[in-house]
Amino acid sequence: MTVASNLQQTAGQLKAITIGPVIFLGAPGAGKGTQAKRIAERYLIPQVSTGDMFRDHKSRGSDLGKKAQGYMDSGQLVPDELLYQMVEDRLNQPDCARGFILDGFPRTVPQAEWLDQVLDAKTFSGSPMQPVVVDFAVGYNQLLQRLTGRRSCPACGRIYNVYFQPPRVSDTCDVDGSRMLTRKDDAEEAISKRLKEYEEKTLPLADYYRRRGRLRVVNGEQSADVVTAQVIAAVEER
Repeated sequence: MTVASNLQQTAGQLKAITIGPVIFLGAPGAGKGTQAKRIAERYLIPQVSTGDMFRDHKSRGSDLGKKAQGYMDSGQLVPDELLYQMVEDRLNQPDCARGFILDGFPRTVPQAEWLDQVLDAKTFSGSPMQPVVVDFAVGYNQLLQRLTGRRSCPACGRIYNVYFQPPRVSDTCDVDGSRMLTRKDDAEEAISKRLKEYEEKTLPLADYYRRRGRLRVVNGEQSADVVTAQVIAAVEER
């Protein structure tokens, strides 16, 4: 039986499990999003990302959303102080009471230090819990192939990879025959910039959490099912 089929456990079995905070680290293309969806589905806990938070506040027209949009419209980064308010507001929602997965936050050591303070004061189902931090390790060349090889169908939205999951006919969607597109941020120059920014700003997070004994490193170059099994083991080890 595959890990994917094992995820189909009953809601009643999973609802009683308290997971606590889970933080995913890894470069763009390391597979964080895929694994976050699997773990969120298994334990019935939310996947929390800054992008989702921005979109939610924007759609609701909240003061935080308007302020964040103002910074983004002017080409500026959203200040940490504003981001912290959004994160804390999201983590206080009822669906985070048993735990949550943070995907894309924190990105810097100061953000991690702030998050530690918030989590130190928070309980999950009545108990304080330190975060489990999973770092998806993927080599640079593998990341380049995953990102530069990505193609998407503009009609149905299906994602392909010319190296690992190519369409039957080059540059043509298997489903509807549309010509596939390459996103601008999947161009090699843009990807190299993103990976460099990750190394400079986010990679020190691994050392931060390693020193605190919270880091679990998973080889992200393995099959998705094997990676999922190792993430589950890291989470349930607690």
